[in-house]
Amino acid sequence: MDGLKETLVIWGAEFRRAVRSGRAVVLLGLYSMFSALVLLVIGKLTSDLRATMNERLAGAGADAESAARMMEETRKGVLGFLTSNDTSMMEALAQVPIEVLLVFKVTLFFLPAYVALMGFDQISGEVAPRSMRYLTVRARRSSVLMGKFLTQAALLVGLVLVIDLAIFVYARIANPDFGFAALSLNLLKFWLAAIVFSLAYVALTTLCSSVFRTPGVSLVFNFILLFVFWLMDTVGRASGETGALRFLRYLSPSNYAGDLLHPKITEFGVSGAAYAAFATLFLLGAYGALRARDL
Repeated sequence: MDGLKETLVIWGAEFRRAVRSGRAVVLLGLYSMFSALVLLVIGKLTSDLRATMNERLAGAGADAESAARMMEETRKGVLGFLTSNDTSMMEALAQVPIEVLLVFKVTLFFLPAYVALMGFDQISGEVAPRSMRYLTVRARRSSVLMGKFLTQAALLVGLVLVIDLAIFVYARIANPDFGFAALSLNLLKFWLAAIVFSLAYVALTTLCSSVFRTPGVSLVFNFILLFVFWLMDTVGRASGETGALRFLRYLSPSNYAGDLLHPKITEFGVSGAAYAAFATLFLLGAYGALRARDL
């Protein structure tokens, strides 16, 4: 219980400091600008595509019913591409505007890099100036580690909620048929998926920040690991189901992102368990590195 109390005290103090600092505002602004840029670009492309199709259909003399049917078929084709033609996912996400799905996929790709920028100095920032020794005199190293990790995780959860809410509000304005009930349910689903996905990368950032004393070095190493994981996933998928390197993708966290929006609890549970396992592994490595370090 003492360890839990220490963790909660450190978490509370670090979170208050993080919220009051200018970094939280900068991170929110950075994430907001990137998400807004992606949303505007995708929204413009989607709007132009709809306008072009309507013009072609009108020129071909198609009636309104035929035009609506062709637009729906096009939407289903894009949705099938985004969900790997999973029937259950296509049915569950049928009411979600395509813009939201595309923005979610793009931001999910860049979210690990954002996480690295957010917390690369959470441990090394205390180790480099040797201020960590003052913390470890009063608390266990494991408590300090978990307090720092939970601070970054809580900050990320709040930032992601703000951005996802803004994206869904935009989608509601741009698509009047996107009802409030569907908006609320899918907002919760997308937010939960982003949280599960990102917490493993928060743990990875904690590991990198624990291994190196200098924040800059830990950031560079974090980006190197992100590239290695991306490469493993890409090579594993390119090898197909029978290739000799197909197993590599199962060693990358990105491989399990596809089912985070799956309506079946079992499919979502497998992905969630995989990200929990990665987060646990990274945190254990971080604790081992911090415990062996001479502070």
